[in-house]
Amino acid sequence: MRGSIIKRYENSYSIVINLGKDTATGKRKQQWYSVKGNKKMAEKRLTELLQERDTGTLVKPSKITLGDYIITWLRDYAWANLAPRTAEGYEHILSKHVIPKLGNIVLTALKPEHIQKYYSEKLATGLSARTVRHHHVTLHTVLQSAVKRGMLIRNPADATDPPRFTRPEMHIINEFNLQHFLDAAKQTEYYPIFYLALFSGMRRSELLTLRWSDMDLVLCQVYVTRSLHRLRKGETVIRPTKTAKSRRMVALSPSTCQVLREYYEKQENEALFAGKLLRDDDLIFPWPPDTVTHAWMKLARRVGLKGVRFHDARHTHASLLLRWNTHPAIVQQRLGHASISTTIDIYSHIMPGLQQAAANSFDDFIRPSVDNVVDKSG
Repeated sequence: MRGSIIKRYENSYSIVINLGKDTATGKRKQQWYSVKGNKKMAEKRLTELLQERDTGTLVKPSKITLGDYIITWLRDYAWANLAPRTAEGYEHILSKHVIPKLGNIVLTALKPEHIQKYYSEKLATGLSARTVRHHHVTLHTVLQSAVKRGMLIRNPADATDPPRFTRPEMHIINEFNLQHFLDAAKQTEYYPIFYLALFSGMRRSELLTLRWSDMDLVLCQVYVTRSLHRLRKGETVIRPTKTAKSRRMVALSPSTCQVLREYYEKQENEALFAGKLLRDDDLIFPWPPDTVTHAWMKLARRVGLKGVRFHDARHTHASLLLRWNTHPAIVQQRLGHASISTTIDIYSHIMPGLQQAAANSFDDFIRPSVDNVVDKSG
């Protein structure tokens, strides 16, 4: 017999799955499962378990709770493999929110309805739909690792409906305001980093780890290999960029190279005045992240660009390139996106104009030929 049902109490059954004999001891191996409900429910569960046994997806019941698994996952995977800022974000969500609400549930007993209720309760406390969506992504990541390790058959978060949210509005600086902003920035010490951000599309975390050895001012190229992370406790961590696509060469415009050459000379003179030498491994922009962000916001408000964030320099760079008919694949390479689909998804609002231009080009190329054929046949 491959499996059997044993009644234990009222509305409680045990299912026994026979796994054959242990080759080492010759003893019969069995796996026991508990089912709460009537006999029909137990029979249905028996059928499911036998199918899992036959397909090799049968998971041994475990008493480990979701909270215990999360703690292990954070220690052995998140902090060991993810960027410090990402791991810290996961730990904050899981420790402060998920574990207090769901941590006592046995991992294998976690159901979609538990998770769905969690989303509803978090929304009711005043958390935004976007924040709760982040909770969903985090919990889904944890549970997917349990599936990969064979501790779960399927990810219960797959069967939930996380809240939808509208992507935050991008503030794109147009050509006129861009020049106005840069003219004002010339009066500040942050002009070189603001200029490079707008003309390269690099992230703040990438800009603040650049060394002069990463810069080729002859060929006008910069090599992005590292990123900076500021943790909640104030610690600053520099580490390699998290993906292969993030590690990239970004071509610089002649004007950008000129700005950087002048900035290099300024730093070199300041170092000499202090009795030092400017080294290749010195940081180009030795400022704390928040200092750069606050300087940008202050300048943006002063020139009438209230609400334009430092990260919008990246969006501005990409959006203007796309409007000027730069191929999305080139924009993807410059930004360091993992795939072109990411670029297109983020900047799809720019695409309608490109679509119309493509349609018009098709007319320009094809219609003359068609009209010529019609004229000859007539």
